Amino acid sequence: MKRALVISLIVVVAIIALLIAFNLGRHSVQNEREKGQAINNQQSSESKQENPLNKDESKNENRQRTGCTGNGTTTLSSPMKIEDIGIVIPMGLVVGGHVTPIDHMYFQPAIFNSQSDTYNVYADADGVITDIGIEPNNPENKYKKTNVRIMHTCDFYSIYNLLTSLSPEIISITGEMSYGKYWSGSIPVKKGQLIGKIGGQTLDLSVNYDKIILKGFIVPEHYAGESWKIHTVDPFDYFEEPYRSQLLEKNLRTAIPLGGKIDYDIDGKLVGNWFLEGSGGYPERYVPEVWKNHLSFLYDHIDPSHIIISIGNYGGNAKQAAVKGNSPDPKDISVSSGLVKYELVGIDYVLENGQSWDRMSVAKNLKVRDSDRVEGTVLVQLISDRKIKFESFPGKTAQEVQGFTDKAAIYER
Repeated sequence: MKRALVISLIVVVAIIALLIAFNLGRHSVQNEREKGQAINNQQSSESKQENPLNKDESKNENRQRTGCTGNGTTTLSSPMKIEDIGIVIPMGLVVGGHVTPIDHMYFQPAIFNSQSDTYNVYADADGVITDIGIEPNNPENKYKKTNVRIMHTCDFYSIYNLLTSLSPEIISITGEMSYGKYWSGSIPVKKGQLIGKIGGQTLDLSVNYDKIILKGFIVPEHYAGESWKIHTVDPFDYFEEPYRSQLLEKNLRTAIPLGGKIDYDIDGKLVGNWFLEGSGGYPERYVPEVWKNHLSFLYDHIDPSHIIISIGNYGGNAKQAAVKGNSPDPKDISVSSGLVKYELVGIDYVLENGQSWDRMSVAKNLKVRDSDRVEGTVLVQLISDRKIKFESFPGKTAQEVQGFTDKAAIYER
């Protein structure tokens, strides 16, 4: 009897832990946006945390309970009315706790500082809603943040986030859902069907195809806690006309791939994602503030000609910055390059006429403009093809930094 009781308690605790992990969910960059900025590189305490229903196990037995049918891709429509969308922000942004490139694009409402539930959100294709989660209540969150996964086939799916409410039709099946709650099951939906509403924050959209494994994540095991990430595809490859052309008109990026890029790893080169040695990257088991173990050398999500360094632990905080002189290119840095110094500077975006972009309106051919002020310096050295030594020096110029100290850390991939 005792043994049975102990086993029952263990099962209950495991289930509770799983639900907590999911409901801590996929966070956004909204705290910064509510300050009137569509994109910025301010420090943030947010992190994208574990969503257990997107683990590999959901690709086998868990898929069987969803009611999904078939395999392969399908075409997509816009998840919002075109006139309700202000700008489309491509994948690949790094900001605050989003230290590695963000795996979803943002649909920013036409009036960003709108009230909750101002705009409708629709199913982008036929499918089955299999999972719904609402983030725990957070004093920094202005509105509810609801996550919905729609399986279009058994290996092609869309993940929506930041809905402020669900449609009455869905609530009639799930029941009212409060903060921190999670639901799973099978709700068939049709393309264009009302799913919920959005307002005062963006709609996040990730499109994923399990048969695609991004080549720029050279150690897929490091993404076990966000297993969908390595299967992320460019939504513009699937949007049907006229939605594709209409959304491209609002998209900030003009470089290929139009929807942005998130995987930059090149074996033996500095470019791409790195993780504090032994941390496991995005571990399958939830780790608070996991982003503090992350480091990325990449390119700006709007102007990919510009180098960005994204640091999870920069004097205890997250930090994103451009590189003074935009050189040397991390894709050219290898073991033979030895010790490399980068001076960090702030960035701004400028229009073709040289004027600063307001970060809220549609603009094309935006370019990064560096600040003149050096904010800090980092040292990095590849000590093997998949291991680097790294140290940051906030507030110091390159001339003030002579070499590594005992605070240097080893990162791996």
